[in-house]
Amino acid sequence: MTFSPANHPSSSPQTHNQARSQARRENPEVSCFAFVLSLRAALHDEHHSAGDLSSVRVWREEDASWTAPSPPPVRKVRASQPQNNAEMPRFSARWVVLLVLILLVGAFFYCEYLIYFPTILKCAWPKISHARGGGEGIDGRPLDSTSVRAMVLSDTHLLGAVGGHWFDKLRREWQMERAFQTALWLLKPEIVFILGDIFDEGKWSSQKHWEDDVRRFHRMFRHSAETELVVLVGNHDIGFHYEMDWFKLQRFEKVFNASSTRIVTKKGVNFLLVNSVALHGDGCPICQSVEKELIKLSRDLNCSLQNSGSCEGSQTYPPTPPIMLQHYPLFRVSDAGCTGRDAAPPEERHLLFREKYDVLSKEASQRLLQWFKPRLILSGHTHSGCEVLHDNKYPEISVPSFSWRNRNNPSFILASVSPGSFAMSKCFLPEESTVIGVYCSAGGCLLLLLLAHCVWMKGLLQCLSLLGKHKSL
Repeated sequence: MTFSPANHPSSSPQTHNQARSQARRENPEVSCFAFVLSLRAALHDEHHSAGDLSSVRVWREEDASWTAPSPPPVRKVRASQPQNNAEMPRFSARWVVLLVLILLVGAFFYCEYLIYFPTILKCAWPKISHARGGGEGIDGRPLDSTSVRAMVLSDTHLLGAVGGHWFDKLRREWQMERAFQTALWLLKPEIVFILGDIFDEGKWSSQKHWEDDVRRFHRMFRHSAETELVVLVGNHDIGFHYEMDWFKLQRFEKVFNASSTRIVTKKGVNFLLVNSVALHGDGCPICQSVEKELIKLSRDLNCSLQNSGSCEGSQTYPPTPPIMLQHYPLFRVSDAGCTGRDAAPPEERHLLFREKYDVLSKEASQRLLQWFKPRLILSGHTHSGCEVLHDNKYPEISVPSFSWRNRNNPSFILASVSPGSFAMSKCFLPEESTVIGVYCSAGGCLLLLLLAHCVWMKGLLQCLSLLGKHKSL
């Protein structure tokens, strides 16, 4: 008969445990068998619960009962970290570097290349049919098909070796190069006029510096054979009237292989180029030579317009009034009547112009109008835009500077010119303030990105402590 304490009526838990302990002492095989059972149960539970010790029971010899094993002590390991946590900082740092590179490269590529395309794409050649005198050309064809697409800009002022800082030179010349090359590629003008002041220091540059300036000009304003480039002389190219001499004038004319005073004819349109620096009327040798050439051109043009047989030996030109181009504007008191985005600042518009310095003299202006009776005058020099009507019939347009160095919003003129009519429009370039704003915004985003990365990865206090140590050093 098997003895069972649980079935004995007078048994209690205490007497039950004492009986079990006595039985194990008397029969050691029972104790060994219980240990094997507990080990087997633990292994079974570990296999099915993946390390969950809540279902494991161990036989305790002290109180002869099954109990749950106590969890093993947790040791703090400082040097050891989970692998995924160790990889997170490196992964995050790579993303931060990638975002920084995208931000910097994107801002640079937009400001130095892309910004010129959407700005110049807004420009278009004006239609002559919308201008006065529209209709058909001399040969019966529509005026737009016979017109000349002329691009007119002024005052590029390429910096020289004396007064030009290297960064200022690099920044301004890159802006003009990208603007000019983009305009050529998108608009495809047939002829380009630059109304003087090509160089900033031509009036005093040495031969070596002059050659370097010319080399940079040809690189910046390179063009295909389909586009003709015509350059006029300005006071910064050969000096003001009291500074100019034959050496400077001939040096300029040799570089551009043309006389400073002449007529360029294209598709029946006469473009009159005037050396306005030599129109002081004081009888200087260069002034006398230029005035003599102008008188001859005036006689030839008048003979062509009148189609008179008594003009033997004169040069024949198309019988149309010329478009007159020069550096100095014709005489006007001030820019008080000038308006528009490219006009002079309001505080400068009422400043009086000085004759023979800011504008031509009254006498020189009247002589030019009487000699040639131009249908349009295009001039530069003031770096600001303006439209003036002389004697109620001779319109003049002052073309603003093409360089950021002289104004925040450079522009140029698009002219569609036919033998009988013309139409004009202005094309504005990107503003320098816009480019600076984009760079500042990119810099601000970069700082915020780095600050967020610093706070997220290391904590703000640690960043401040590092900055404090750097200042103390």
